[in-house]
Amino acid sequence: MNALRHEFDLAEATMLPPLGQEPTRAPGPLVEDLGARWEALHDAAEAVAQLAQLGHEAAGGAIASLPERAAHAESWRREAVVNGIDDLALVMQTGLRALIAAADQGRDTTAAALTLWREFHVARQAICAFVEPELHTA
Repeated sequence: MNALRHEFDLAEATMLPPLGQEPTRAPGPLVEDLGARWEALHDAAEAVAQLAQLGHEAAGGAIASLPERAAHAESWRREAVVNGIDDLALVMQTGLRALIAAADQGRDTTAAALTLWREFHVARQAICAFVEPELHTA
């Protein structure tokens, strides 16, 4: 009989809490970190809006309070929000770089910027839905 043999290196392993228990985390630093990421994302969106020749969007209410609400959400929802913000930040960074390069060459970036702006809004709504899905369905 051939037995499979594997050597596992658990030096970098993360221990998970028992089922039904979540690790306790101080929400303060998490809120600050999420808040900084969320704000940077909206700064990029503001730059895209300028290239799309749109007015300033005043984000308030549920959008502004997302970091606080996400910090107190279930751990899987919190992780989904963090991953969503990071993914959207990468998309915005890449898109904004392309738009700036095109604008530097004298090209009209309005249509492309408007498309990125719309994608930002759809993705932002999806991120918000991770925290409170019942508010973002319909």
